[in-house]
Amino acid sequence: MSLRVVVGITGATGATYGVRLLRRLRECEVETHLVVTPAGVLNAHHELGLDRKALEALAAASYNPADVGAAIASGSFETHAMVVAPCSMKTLGSVAHGLADNLLTRAADVTLKERRRLLLMVRETPLNLAHLRNMVAVTEMGGVIFPPLPAFYHQPQSVDELINDTIERVLMLLGVAGASPRTWSGL
Repeated sequence: MSLRVVVGITGATGATYGVRLLRRLRECEVETHLVVTPAGVLNAHHELGLDRKALEALAAASYNPADVGAAIASGSFETHAMVVAPCSMKTLGSVAHGLADNLLTRAADVTLKERRRLLLMVRETPLNLAHLRNMVAVTEMGGVIFPPLPAFYHQPQSVDELINDTIERVLMLLGVAGASPRTWSGL
């Protein structure tokens, strides 16, 4: 099986991360399974002018977040990893406490219980104590907290460069062949 990755998009700002991730995974011939929350659709529309249909067209398969009987809700559906890009604090909290209250958080729960890689691209600032404790809880369960913080050592010339570099770092963490993040080689 080629790599199969679940991608979640929530209502946190930064829908471009999920969209660019889906596009790069397709370029790298990775099979993607998408679940977008209602707030994720609203945000993608506001930030990028995309509706649910346009988002779903970027993935090999897509699911309604209310469909807790979907394939990605079961550990028997083999996936390589899951990325939530962007990840709201609500979703982080649900994952941290094992609520599995919709398909996105159930898929994240399955990813953790099956000991697969889970990356949460959390988007919030400043952080309160509940956010920090939830990040610790997910980390202790084996998840990776990956705020999309830009790197400036390569002297980016545009916001696009910053976003693309972040996505390449995600691909590298997922072990996707073809990932091409800019790396630090020293001074």
